[in-house]
Amino acid sequence: MSHPEQHRGRRRPRLDRPALVALLFGLAGVGYRLVLTLYTVPVSNSDEATFGLAALHIAQGRERPVFLYGQHYMGMLESYLAAPLVAVTGPSWPVLRLPMLALYAVFLYLIHRLTRRLYAPWFAAFVVGLLALGPERVVRDQLTVVGGRPEVKPAVLLMLLITVGLAAGTVHRRRLAVALFGLLVGLAAWSDWLILPYLTVAGLALVWAVRRELLGWSGLLLVAGFVVGVAPMIYDNLRAPPGADSLSVFREVSTKAGPLPPWSERIRGGLLEGVPLAHGLCPVDGCGRWQQWFGLLYPVLLVVAAVVAVLAYRRAAGTSRGERIRPVVQLALLAGAALTMLSYVRSPLAATSPLDNARYLSVLQLSLPAVLWPLWVAAVACWRGTVGALGRLTGALATAVLAALTATTLVITVLFATTGVEASLTEERQARQLASALRANGPHEVYGDYWTCNRLIFNTDETVVCGVLDGDLSPGQNRYLPYWRQVGRAERPGYVVEVDSPMERRLRRLLADRPDAAPVREVDGYRVYHPDTPVRPWR
Repeated sequence: MSHPEQHRGRRRPRLDRPALVALLFGLAGVGYRLVLTLYTVPVSNSDEATFGLAALHIAQGRERPVFLYGQHYMGMLESYLAAPLVAVTGPSWPVLRLPMLALYAVFLYLIHRLTRRLYAPWFAAFVVGLLALGPERVVRDQLTVVGGRPEVKPAVLLMLLITVGLAAGTVHRRRLAVALFGLLVGLAAWSDWLILPYLTVAGLALVWAVRRELLGWSGLLLVAGFVVGVAPMIYDNLRAPPGADSLSVFREVSTKAGPLPPWSERIRGGLLEGVPLAHGLCPVDGCGRWQQWFGLLYPVLLVVAAVVAVLAYRRAAGTSRGERIRPVVQLALLAGAALTMLSYVRSPLAATSPLDNARYLSVLQLSLPAVLWPLWVAAVACWRGTVGALGRLTGALATAVLAALTATTLVITVLFATTGVEASLTEERQARQLASALRANGPHEVYGDYWTCNRLIFNTDETVVCGVLDGDLSPGQNRYLPYWRQVGRAERPGYVVEVDSPMERRLRRLLADRPDAAPVREVDGYRVYHPDTPVRPWR
Protein backbone atom coordinates (compact mmCIF):
# COMPACT_ATOMS: atom_id res chain seq x y z
CA MET A 1 0.00 0.00 0.00
CA SER A 2 1.02 3.65 -0.16
CA HIS A 3 2.60 5.04 2.99
CA PRO A 4 2.37 8.70 4.03
CA GLU A 5 5.68 10.55 4.02
CA GLN A 6 6.41 13.77 5.92
CA HIS A 7 7.84 16.36 3.56
CA ARG A 8 8.20 20.08 4.31
CA GLY A 9 5.29 20.10 6.70
CA ARG A 10 2.98 18.09 4.46
CA ARG A 11 2.03 14.46 4.38
CA ARG A 12 2.05 12.93 0.95
CA PRO A 13 1.70 9.31 -0.12
CA ARG A 14 4.81 7.31 -0.89
CA LEU A 15 4.50 4.44 -3.30
CA ASP A 16 5.18 1.01 -1.84
CA ARG A 17 7.00 -1.56 -3.93
CA PRO A 18 3.92 -3.17 -5.57
CA ALA A 19 2.54 0.26 -6.46
CA LEU A 20 5.90 1.31 -7.92
CA VAL A 21 6.06 -1.84 -10.04
CA ALA A 22 2.50 -1.21 -11.21
CA LEU A 23 3.45 2.37 -12.09
CA LEU A 24 6.41 1.17 -14.17
CA PHE A 25 4.21 -1.37 -15.95
CA GLY A 26 1.61 1.31 -16.59
CA LEU A 27 4.14 3.78 -17.96
CA ALA A 28 5.52 1.09 -20.25
CA GLY A 29 2.03 0.28 -21.52
CA VAL A 30 1.16 3.93 -22.12
CA GLY A 31 4.54 4.63 -23.75
CA TYR A 32 4.18 1.64 -26.07
CA ARG A 33 0.73 2.81 -27.12
CA LEU A 34 1.92 6.38 -27.54
CA VAL A 35 4.47 5.23 -30.11
CA LEU A 36 1.78 3.24 -31.91
CA THR A 37 -0.50 6.29 -31.84
CA LEU A 38 2.13 8.57 -33.36
CA TYR A 39 2.65 6.10 -36.22
CA THR A 40 -1.10 5.46 -36.71
CA VAL A 41 -0.86 1.80 -35.77
CA PRO A 42 -3.21 -0.07 -35.98
CA VAL A 43 -4.14 1.20 -39.42
CA SER A 44 -7.01 3.66 -39.78
CA ASN A 45 -10.20 2.94 -41.70
CA SER A 46 -13.39 4.64 -42.83
CA ASP A 47 -15.33 3.72 -39.68
CA GLU A 48 -12.79 5.60 -37.60
CA ALA A 49 -12.71 8.40 -40.16
CA THR A 50 -16.46 8.88 -39.66
CA PHE A 51 -15.83 9.62 -35.98
CA GLY A 52 -12.97 11.90 -37.01
CA LEU A 53 -15.13 13.81 -39.46
CA ALA A 54 -17.79 14.18 -36.78
CA ALA A 55 -15.10 15.62 -34.46
CA LEU A 56 -14.15 18.06 -37.22
CA HIS A 57 -17.78 19.10 -37.71
CA ILE A 58 -18.23 19.55 -33.95
CA ALA A 59 -15.06 21.63 -33.76
CA GLN A 60 -16.30 23.86 -36.58
CA GLY A 61 -19.77 24.19 -35.08
CA ARG A 62 -21.40 22.58 -38.13
CA GLU A 63 -22.95 19.55 -36.46
CA ARG A 64 -23.90 18.30 -33.00
CA PRO A 65 -24.32 14.57 -33.64
CA VAL A 66 -25.80 12.34 -30.96
CA PHE A 67 -25.19 9.03 -32.72
CA LEU A 68 -22.72 7.93 -35.36
CA TYR A 69 -23.63 9.26 -38.78
CA GLY A 70 -25.87 6.77 -40.54
CA GLN A 71 -27.04 4.87 -37.47
CA HIS A 72 -28.89 5.51 -34.23
CA TYR A 73 -27.37 3.33 -31.52
CA MET A 74 -23.72 4.30 -30.97
CA GLY A 75 -22.97 7.52 -29.10
CA MET A 76 -20.43 10.09 -30.26
CA LEU A 77 -18.69 10.82 -26.96
CA GLU A 78 -15.30 9.99 -28.50
CA SER A 79 -15.82 12.59 -31.23
CA TYR A 80 -16.68 15.22 -28.63
CA LEU A 81 -13.53 14.35 -26.67
CA ALA A 82 -11.38 14.74 -29.79
CA ALA A 83 -13.09 17.88 -31.11
CA PRO A 84 -11.07 20.44 -29.06
CA LEU A 85 -7.78 18.93 -30.27
CA VAL A 86 -8.99 18.75 -33.86
CA ALA A 87 -10.08 22.39 -33.62
CA VAL A 88 -6.51 23.38 -32.72
CA THR A 89 -4.47 21.13 -35.02
CA GLY A 90 -6.82 20.10 -37.80
CA PRO A 91 -7.67 16.48 -38.62
CA SER A 92 -4.93 13.91 -38.08
CA TRP A 93 -4.99 10.35 -36.83
CA PRO A 94 -2.63 10.79 -33.84
CA VAL A 95 -4.61 13.81 -32.63
CA LEU A 96 -7.88 11.92 -33.03
CA ARG A 97 -6.52 9.01 -30.98
CA LEU A 98 -4.85 10.94 -28.15
CA PRO A 99 -8.03 11.03 -26.01
CA MET A 100 -8.24 7.23 -26.36
CA LEU A 101 -4.68 6.95 -25.07
CA ALA A 102 -5.64 9.12 -22.09
CA LEU A 103 -8.67 6.90 -21.44
CA TYR A 104 -6.42 3.83 -21.51
CA ALA A 105 -4.15 5.43 -18.89
CA VAL A 106 -7.20 6.19 -16.73
CA PHE A 107 -8.37 2.60 -17.21
CA LEU A 108 -5.03 1.24 -15.93
CA TYR A 109 -5.08 3.56 -12.93
CA LEU A 110 -8.64 2.70 -11.96
CA ILE A 111 -8.27 -1.06 -12.40
CA HIS A 112 -5.15 -0.92 -10.25
CA ARG A 113 -7.03 0.98 -7.54
CA LEU A 114 -9.99 -1.38 -7.64
CA THR A 115 -7.83 -4.52 -7.66
CA ARG A 116 -5.86 -3.29 -4.63
CA ARG A 117 -9.11 -2.56 -2.78
CA LEU A 118 -10.64 -5.95 -3.58
CA TYR A 119 -7.63 -8.25 -3.61
CA ALA A 120 -3.91 -7.63 -2.94
CA PRO A 121 -1.19 -5.11 -3.93
CA TRP A 122 1.11 -7.50 -5.80
CA PHE A 123 -1.84 -9.03 -7.62
CA ALA A 124 -2.86 -5.52 -8.71
CA ALA A 125 0.64 -4.96 -10.10
CA PHE A 126 0.44 -8.27 -11.97
CA VAL A 127 -2.91 -7.31 -13.53
CA VAL A 128 -1.53 -3.95 -14.68
CA GLY A 129 1.45 -5.76 -16.19
CA LEU A 130 -0.82 -8.04 -18.20
CA LEU A 131 -2.96 -5.14 -19.38
CA ALA A 132 0.14 -3.15 -20.37
CA LEU A 133 0.83 -5.77 -23.04
CA GLY A 134 -1.13 -5.56 -26.25
CA PRO A 135 -1.09 -7.21 -29.67
CA GLU A 136 -3.12 -5.74 -32.53
CA ARG A 137 -6.60 -6.92 -31.50
CA VAL A 138 -6.19 -5.47 -28.01
CA VAL A 139 -4.61 -2.13 -28.92
CA ARG A 140 -7.09 -1.65 -31.77
CA ASP A 141 -9.92 -1.77 -29.25
CA GLN A 142 -8.05 0.59 -26.92
CA LEU A 143 -6.69 3.20 -29.35
CA THR A 144 -8.91 3.44 -32.42
CA VAL A 145 -11.87 5.80 -32.37
CA VAL A 146 -14.69 3.46 -33.33
CA GLY A 147 -17.09 4.01 -30.46
CA GLY A 148 -17.81 2.90 -26.94
CA ARG A 149 -15.26 0.58 -25.48
CA PRO A 150 -12.37 2.90 -24.50
CA GLU A 151 -14.62 5.16 -22.43
CA VAL A 152 -17.11 2.71 -20.91
CA LYS A 153 -14.48 0.57 -19.19
CA PRO A 154 -13.10 3.40 -17.02
CA ALA A 155 -16.70 4.45 -16.31
CA VAL A 156 -17.58 1.01 -14.92
CA LEU A 157 -14.42 0.87 -12.81
CA LEU A 158 -15.14 4.28 -11.33
CA MET A 159 -18.71 3.21 -10.56
CA LEU A 160 -17.44 0.17 -8.68
CA LEU A 161 -14.86 2.22 -6.79
CA ILE A 162 -17.63 4.62 -5.77
CA THR A 163 -19.67 1.66 -4.56
CA VAL A 164 -16.77 0.28 -2.52
CA GLY A 165 -16.05 3.70 -1.04
CA LEU A 166 -19.68 4.28 -0.10
CA ALA A 167 -19.92 0.89 1.61
CA ALA A 168 -16.64 1.39 3.46
CA GLY A 169 -17.54 4.92 4.54
CA THR A 170 -14.47 6.50 2.90
CA VAL A 171 -16.54 8.76 0.62
CA HIS A 172 -17.49 11.96 2.40
CA ARG A 173 -19.76 13.65 -0.16
CA ARG A 174 -21.99 10.64 -0.52
CA ARG A 175 -24.87 12.23 -2.40
CA LEU A 176 -22.51 13.78 -4.91
CA ALA A 177 -20.85 10.39 -5.40
CA VAL A 178 -24.23 8.73 -6.04
CA ALA A 179 -25.11 11.47 -8.56
CA LEU A 180 -21.77 10.86 -10.30
CA PHE A 181 -22.58 7.14 -10.41
CA GLY A 182 -25.86 7.91 -12.19
CA LEU A 183 -24.13 10.27 -14.62
CA LEU A 184 -21.58 7.59 -15.54
CA VAL A 185 -24.34 5.04 -16.11
CA GLY A 186 -26.15 7.45 -18.43
CA LEU A 187 -23.04 8.38 -20.41
CA ALA A 188 -22.01 4.74 -20.78
CA ALA A 189 -25.50 3.68 -21.89
CA TRP A 190 -25.53 6.43 -24.52
CA SER A 191 -22.02 5.60 -25.69
CA ASP A 192 -22.22 1.82 -26.13
CA TRP A 193 -25.03 -0.57 -25.28
CA LEU A 194 -22.62 -3.50 -25.14
CA ILE A 195 -21.69 -2.39 -21.62
CA LEU A 196 -25.25 -2.88 -20.32
CA PRO A 197 -24.44 -6.18 -18.51
CA TYR A 198 -21.75 -4.44 -16.46
CA LEU A 199 -23.96 -1.42 -15.82
CA THR A 200 -26.65 -3.75 -14.52
CA VAL A 201 -24.42 -5.57 -12.05
CA ALA A 202 -22.74 -2.34 -10.95
CA GLY A 203 -26.18 -0.90 -10.24
CA LEU A 204 -27.12 -3.96 -8.20
CA ALA A 205 -23.90 -3.64 -6.20
CA LEU A 206 -24.73 0.00 -5.47
CA VAL A 207 -28.24 -0.94 -4.31
CA TRP A 208 -26.74 -3.54 -1.97
CA ALA A 209 -24.26 -1.02 -0.58
CA VAL A 210 -26.55 1.97 0.05
CA ARG A 211 -30.10 0.71 -0.39
CA ARG A 212 -31.49 2.76 2.49
CA GLU A 213 -29.91 5.99 1.26
CA LEU A 214 -31.40 5.45 -2.19
CA LEU A 215 -34.88 5.82 -0.71
CA GLY A 216 -34.19 9.51 -0.10
CA TRP A 217 -32.31 12.33 -1.79
CA SER A 218 -29.53 10.03 -2.96
CA GLY A 219 -32.01 8.06 -5.05
CA LEU A 220 -33.31 11.24 -6.67
CA LEU A 221 -29.77 12.39 -7.40
CA LEU A 222 -28.94 8.99 -8.87
CA VAL A 223 -31.87 9.28 -11.28
CA ALA A 224 -31.04 12.91 -12.06
CA GLY A 225 -27.44 12.01 -12.86
CA PHE A 226 -28.57 9.20 -15.13
CA VAL A 227 -31.00 11.47 -16.98
CA VAL A 228 -28.28 14.06 -17.54
CA GLY A 229 -25.88 11.42 -18.87
CA VAL A 230 -28.39 9.82 -21.20
CA ALA A 231 -30.02 13.14 -22.20
CA PRO A 232 -28.50 13.21 -25.71
CA MET A 233 -30.08 9.84 -26.49
CA ILE A 234 -33.44 10.89 -25.03
CA TYR A 235 -33.38 14.12 -27.05
CA ASP A 236 -32.57 12.32 -30.30
CA ASN A 237 -35.20 9.63 -29.75
CA LEU A 238 -37.90 12.22 -29.08
CA ARG A 239 -37.19 13.77 -32.49
CA ALA A 240 -36.71 10.51 -34.41
CA PRO A 241 -39.50 9.33 -36.73
CA PRO A 242 -41.26 6.04 -35.87
CA GLY A 243 -38.92 3.10 -36.27
CA ALA A 244 -35.81 5.30 -36.41
CA ASP A 245 -35.29 5.66 -32.66
CA SER A 246 -32.25 3.98 -31.16
CA LEU A 247 -34.21 1.18 -29.50
CA SER A 248 -35.95 0.19 -32.75
CA VAL A 249 -32.75 0.39 -34.79
CA PHE A 250 -30.74 -1.60 -32.27
CA ARG A 251 -33.48 -4.24 -32.07
CA GLU A 252 -33.51 -4.51 -35.85
CA VAL A 253 -29.74 -4.86 -36.05
CA SER A 254 -29.70 -7.45 -33.24
CA THR A 255 -32.48 -9.61 -34.70
CA LYS A 256 -31.70 -9.69 -38.40
CA ALA A 257 -33.36 -12.60 -40.13
CA GLY A 258 -31.18 -15.44 -41.32
CA PRO A 259 -30.03 -18.92 -40.41
CA LEU A 260 -28.93 -19.19 -36.80
CA PRO A 261 -25.90 -21.46 -36.29
CA PRO A 262 -26.28 -24.09 -33.56
CA TRP A 263 -25.34 -23.23 -30.00
CA SER A 264 -22.27 -25.45 -30.19
CA GLU A 265 -20.76 -23.42 -33.04
CA ARG A 266 -21.55 -20.09 -31.39
CA ILE A 267 -20.09 -21.20 -28.06
CA ARG A 268 -17.03 -22.56 -29.83
CA GLY A 269 -16.49 -19.27 -31.68
CA GLY A 270 -17.04 -17.26 -28.52
CA LEU A 271 -14.78 -19.28 -26.24
CA LEU A 272 -12.06 -20.60 -28.54
CA GLU A 273 -11.66 -17.49 -30.70
CA GLY A 274 -13.36 -14.55 -28.99
CA VAL A 275 -12.02 -14.91 -25.45
CA PRO A 276 -8.35 -15.50 -26.39
CA LEU A 277 -8.44 -12.67 -28.94
CA ALA A 278 -10.02 -10.24 -26.47
CA HIS A 279 -7.30 -11.01 -23.90
CA GLY A 280 -4.38 -10.67 -26.32
CA LEU A 281 -3.45 -14.34 -26.67
CA CYS A 282 -3.79 -14.50 -30.46
CA PRO A 283 -2.72 -12.50 -33.52
CA VAL A 284 -5.45 -10.65 -35.36
CA ASP A 285 -5.77 -13.35 -38.04
CA GLY A 286 -6.95 -15.99 -35.58
CA CYS A 287 -6.01 -18.40 -32.82
CA GLY A 288 -3.97 -21.54 -33.23
CA ARG A 289 -4.94 -24.58 -31.21
CA TRP A 290 -2.19 -23.92 -28.70
CA GLN A 291 -3.64 -20.45 -28.06
CA GLN A 292 -7.23 -21.59 -27.46
CA TRP A 293 -6.59 -23.12 -24.04
CA PHE A 294 -7.59 -19.97 -22.17
CA GLY A 295 -10.99 -19.97 -23.84
CA LEU A 296 -11.62 -23.51 -22.61
CA LEU A 297 -10.46 -22.58 -19.12
CA TYR A 298 -12.39 -19.30 -18.93
CA PRO A 299 -15.84 -20.65 -17.89
CA VAL A 300 -14.16 -22.91 -15.33
CA LEU A 301 -12.35 -19.92 -13.84
CA LEU A 302 -15.62 -17.96 -13.74
CA VAL A 303 -17.30 -20.71 -11.73
CA VAL A 304 -14.35 -21.22 -9.37
CA ALA A 305 -14.00 -17.48 -8.79
CA ALA A 306 -17.73 -17.19 -8.09
CA VAL A 307 -17.53 -20.00 -5.52
CA VAL A 308 -14.54 -18.32 -3.86
CA ALA A 309 -16.42 -14.99 -3.73
CA VAL A 310 -19.55 -16.61 -2.26
CA LEU A 311 -17.48 -18.33 0.43
CA ALA A 312 -15.75 -15.04 1.20
CA TYR A 313 -19.14 -13.35 1.55
CA ARG A 314 -20.35 -16.03 3.94
CA ARG A 315 -17.19 -15.77 6.03
CA ALA A 316 -17.70 -12.00 6.22
CA ALA A 317 -21.17 -12.41 7.76
CA GLY A 318 -21.44 -10.24 10.84
CA THR A 319 -18.62 -7.92 9.77
CA SER A 320 -19.02 -4.36 8.54
CA ARG A 321 -20.59 -3.54 5.19
CA GLY A 322 -17.19 -2.25 4.10
CA GLU A 323 -15.78 -5.77 4.44
CA ARG A 324 -18.69 -7.53 2.77
CA ILE A 325 -18.68 -5.19 -0.24
CA ARG A 326 -15.50 -6.82 -1.52
CA PRO A 327 -17.01 -10.22 -2.41
CA VAL A 328 -20.16 -8.43 -3.62
CA VAL A 329 -18.17 -6.42 -6.18
CA GLN A 330 -16.17 -9.52 -7.09
CA LEU A 331 -19.43 -11.32 -7.87
CA ALA A 332 -20.59 -8.29 -9.86
CA LEU A 333 -17.48 -8.46 -12.05
CA LEU A 334 -17.95 -12.19 -12.62
CA ALA A 335 -21.65 -11.79 -13.40
CA GLY A 336 -20.83 -8.99 -15.85
CA ALA A 337 -18.41 -11.26 -17.69
CA ALA A 338 -20.88 -14.16 -17.77
CA LEU A 339 -23.72 -11.96 -19.06
CA THR A 340 -21.45 -10.43 -21.70
CA MET A 341 -20.43 -13.88 -22.90
CA LEU A 342 -24.05 -15.04 -22.97
CA SER A 343 -25.08 -11.98 -24.96
CA TYR A 344 -22.23 -12.54 -27.42
CA VAL A 345 -22.88 -16.22 -28.10
CA ARG A 346 -26.57 -15.51 -28.71
CA SER A 347 -25.49 -13.73 -31.90
CA PRO A 348 -24.84 -15.73 -35.08
CA LEU A 349 -21.71 -13.62 -35.60
CA ALA A 350 -20.01 -15.54 -32.78
CA ALA A 351 -19.98 -18.53 -35.14
CA THR A 352 -19.92 -16.97 -38.61
CA SER A 353 -17.38 -14.18 -38.04
CA PRO A 354 -15.59 -14.60 -34.71
CA LEU A 355 -12.39 -12.83 -35.79
CA ASP A 356 -14.14 -9.62 -36.82
CA ASN A 357 -16.47 -9.55 -33.82
CA ALA A 358 -14.15 -10.50 -30.96
CA ARG A 359 -13.93 -6.74 -30.32
CA TYR A 360 -17.31 -6.99 -28.62
CA LEU A 361 -15.64 -9.02 -25.87
CA SER A 362 -12.96 -6.45 -25.09
CA VAL A 363 -14.97 -5.35 -22.04
CA LEU A 364 -14.08 -8.69 -20.45
CA GLN A 365 -10.82 -7.01 -19.41
CA LEU A 366 -12.87 -5.45 -16.61
CA SER A 367 -13.28 -8.90 -15.06
CA LEU A 368 -9.69 -10.07 -15.50
CA PRO A 369 -8.76 -9.55 -11.81
CA ALA A 370 -11.83 -11.45 -10.61
CA VAL A 371 -11.21 -14.31 -13.03
CA LEU A 372 -7.52 -14.73 -12.19
CA TRP A 373 -7.76 -14.22 -8.42
CA PRO A 374 -8.26 -17.92 -7.49
CA LEU A 375 -5.16 -18.81 -9.53
CA TRP A 376 -3.15 -16.14 -7.72
CA VAL A 377 -4.33 -17.31 -4.28
CA ALA A 378 -3.44 -20.93 -5.06
CA ALA A 379 -0.04 -19.98 -6.48
CA VAL A 380 0.89 -17.76 -3.51
CA ALA A 381 -0.19 -20.40 -1.00
CA CYS A 382 1.93 -22.98 -2.80
CA TRP A 383 5.07 -20.85 -2.83
CA ARG A 384 4.64 -19.87 0.81
CA GLY A 385 4.36 -23.51 1.78
CA THR A 386 1.18 -23.03 3.80
CA VAL A 387 -0.75 -25.89 2.16
CA GLY A 388 -0.52 -29.65 1.98
CA ALA A 389 0.40 -31.88 -0.94
CA LEU A 390 -2.88 -31.33 -2.80
CA GLY A 391 -2.59 -27.59 -2.26
CA ARG A 392 0.98 -27.61 -3.57
CA LEU A 393 -0.13 -29.49 -6.68
CA THR A 394 -3.01 -27.07 -7.23
CA GLY A 395 -0.70 -24.12 -6.66
CA ALA A 396 1.85 -25.46 -9.12
CA LEU A 397 -0.86 -25.81 -11.78
CA ALA A 398 -2.13 -22.30 -11.02
CA THR A 399 1.40 -20.94 -11.33
CA ALA A 400 1.79 -22.68 -14.67
CA VAL A 401 -1.48 -21.18 -15.94
CA LEU A 402 -0.49 -17.65 -14.89
CA ALA A 403 2.97 -18.09 -16.40
CA ALA A 404 1.50 -19.44 -19.65
CA LEU A 405 -0.98 -16.57 -19.84
CA THR A 406 1.77 -14.00 -19.31
CA ALA A 407 4.22 -15.66 -21.70
CA THR A 408 1.65 -16.10 -24.46
CA THR A 409 0.48 -12.50 -24.25
CA LEU A 410 4.07 -11.27 -24.21
CA VAL A 411 5.06 -13.37 -27.23
CA ILE A 412 2.06 -12.24 -29.29
CA THR A 413 2.73 -8.61 -28.33
CA VAL A 414 6.39 -8.85 -29.33
CA LEU A 415 5.48 -10.54 -32.62
CA PHE A 416 3.04 -7.75 -33.41
CA ALA A 417 5.51 -5.02 -32.48
CA THR A 418 8.33 -6.55 -34.53
CA THR A 419 6.57 -8.05 -37.56
CA GLY A 420 2.95 -6.91 -37.63
CA VAL A 421 3.43 -3.15 -37.64
CA GLU A 422 4.94 -2.92 -41.12
CA ALA A 423 1.71 -3.88 -42.89
CA SER A 424 -0.16 -1.10 -41.07
CA LEU A 425 2.53 1.44 -41.93
CA THR A 426 2.45 0.42 -45.60
CA GLU A 427 -1.33 0.68 -45.87
CA GLU A 428 -1.34 4.02 -44.06
CA ARG A 429 1.35 5.37 -46.37
CA GLN A 430 -0.65 4.31 -49.43
CA ALA A 431 -3.77 6.04 -48.09
CA ARG A 432 -1.81 9.25 -47.46
CA GLN A 433 -0.25 9.18 -50.93
CA LEU A 434 -3.66 8.77 -52.54
CA ALA A 435 -4.98 11.68 -50.51
CA SER A 436 -1.99 13.86 -51.40
CA ALA A 437 -2.32 13.08 -55.10
CA LEU A 438 -6.01 13.94 -55.23
CA ARG A 439 -5.63 17.01 -53.04
CA ALA A 440 -2.90 18.38 -55.31
CA ASN A 441 -4.17 17.41 -58.76
CA GLY A 442 -7.83 16.48 -58.34
CA PRO A 443 -10.45 15.46 -59.02
CA HIS A 444 -11.96 16.78 -55.78
CA GLU A 445 -15.37 15.11 -56.15
CA VAL A 446 -15.02 11.36 -56.53
CA TYR A 447 -16.83 8.08 -56.05
CA GLY A 448 -15.23 5.13 -54.28
CA ASP A 449 -15.97 2.14 -52.07
CA TYR A 450 -16.88 2.37 -48.39
CA TRP A 451 -13.39 1.64 -47.05
CA THR A 452 -11.86 4.32 -49.28
CA CYS A 453 -14.26 7.25 -49.03
CA ASN A 454 -14.41 8.61 -45.51
CA ARG A 455 -10.74 7.92 -44.85
CA LEU A 456 -9.92 9.86 -48.02
CA ILE A 457 -12.13 12.75 -46.93
CA PHE A 458 -10.52 12.85 -43.47
CA ASN A 459 -6.98 12.62 -44.88
CA THR A 460 -7.66 15.60 -47.17
CA ASP A 461 -9.48 17.72 -44.55
CA GLU A 462 -12.58 17.59 -46.78
CA THR A 463 -10.69 19.02 -49.77
CA VAL A 464 -11.70 15.83 -51.56
CA VAL A 465 -15.30 14.68 -51.09
CA CYS A 466 -16.27 11.09 -51.83
CA GLY A 467 -19.56 9.31 -52.44
CA VAL A 468 -19.77 5.61 -51.56
CA LEU A 469 -20.64 3.05 -54.23
CA ASP A 470 -20.95 -0.71 -53.96
CA GLY A 471 -19.02 -3.03 -56.23
CA ASP A 472 -21.76 -2.92 -58.90
CA LEU A 473 -21.67 0.91 -58.92
CA SER A 474 -24.94 1.25 -57.05
CA PRO A 475 -25.21 3.69 -54.12
CA GLY A 476 -23.51 2.26 -51.03
CA GLN A 477 -23.42 3.07 -47.32
CA ASN A 478 -23.12 6.84 -47.30
CA ARG A 479 -23.05 7.71 -43.61
CA TYR A 480 -22.98 11.49 -44.12
CA LEU A 481 -25.43 12.38 -46.90
CA PRO A 482 -24.11 15.91 -47.63
CA TYR A 483 -20.99 14.31 -49.12
CA TRP A 484 -23.09 12.10 -51.40
CA ARG A 485 -25.18 15.05 -52.51
CA GLN A 486 -22.12 17.19 -53.25
CA VAL A 487 -20.57 14.51 -55.44
CA GLY A 488 -23.96 13.95 -57.08
CA ARG A 489 -24.02 17.61 -58.15
CA ALA A 490 -20.53 17.46 -59.66
CA GLU A 491 -20.48 17.81 -63.44
CA ARG A 492 -17.39 15.64 -63.85
CA PRO A 493 -16.75 13.41 -60.83
CA GLY A 494 -13.83 11.05 -60.61
CA TYR A 495 -13.75 7.39 -59.61
CA VAL A 496 -11.20 6.01 -57.14
CA VAL A 497 -11.06 2.23 -57.35
CA GLU A 498 -8.68 -0.46 -56.19
CA VAL A 499 -6.78 -2.09 -59.02
CA ASP A 500 -8.70 -5.04 -60.50
CA SER A 501 -11.51 -4.77 -57.96
CA PRO A 502 -15.13 -5.63 -58.87
CA MET A 503 -15.85 -1.90 -58.91
CA GLU A 504 -13.08 -1.26 -61.44
CA ARG A 505 -14.18 -4.11 -63.68
CA ARG A 506 -17.76 -2.84 -63.65
CA LEU A 507 -16.59 0.72 -64.38
CA ARG A 508 -14.41 -0.38 -67.29
CA ARG A 509 -17.32 -2.27 -68.83
CA LEU A 510 -19.44 0.87 -68.70
CA LEU A 511 -16.62 2.94 -70.19
CA ALA A 512 -15.65 0.37 -72.83
CA ASP A 513 -17.03 2.29 -75.82
CA ARG A 514 -15.81 5.73 -74.76
CA PRO A 515 -12.49 7.24 -75.78
CA ASP A 516 -11.90 8.80 -72.36
CA ALA A 517 -11.95 5.48 -70.54
CA ALA A 518 -8.22 5.37 -69.67
CA PRO A 519 -7.39 6.02 -66.00
CA VAL A 520 -5.95 9.40 -65.17
CA ARG A 521 -3.23 7.81 -63.06
CA GLU A 522 -2.36 4.95 -60.77
CA VAL A 523 -1.47 5.65 -57.14
CA ASP A 524 -0.26 2.82 -54.90
CA GLY A 525 -2.80 0.15 -55.70
CA TYR A 526 -5.56 2.57 -56.74
CA ARG A 527 -6.64 3.80 -60.16
CA VAL A 528 -8.22 7.21 -60.55
CA TYR A 529 -10.64 7.54 -63.46
CA HIS A 530 -11.86 10.94 -64.59
CA PRO A 531 -14.23 10.54 -67.57
CA ASP A 532 -15.54 13.60 -69.41
CA THR A 533 -19.11 12.64 -68.59
CA PRO A 534 -20.20 11.07 -65.30
CA VAL A 535 -21.06 7.39 -64.99
CA ARG A 536 -24.10 7.09 -62.76
CA PRO A 537 -25.93 3.89 -63.74
CA TRP A 538 -28.37 4.15 -60.81
CA ARG A 539 -29.99 7.26 -62.29
